[in-house]
Amino acid sequence: MLAIMSPRYTIHPDRQGFSVTDSWTGQPAVIAMDPQTGLSKDDAEHLVALLNKRAAQGDRALHQ
Repeated sequence: MLAIMSPRYTIHPDRQGFSVTDSWTGQPAVIAMDPQTGLSKDDAEHLVALLNKRAAQGDRALHQ
């Protein structure tokens, strides 16, 4: 039986565009001390795909 996991990172609309949210914390993802908010939809989708791929591969840098 396969376990289906929800993605760790998701996209949510915000006041200035879209935010990439860490589902473990409920907070915006932070890269280089910069919360990932107010992004274009394309940028948010690209970032979510990248972060979820790295998380699925066990990237230790994502586990804080």
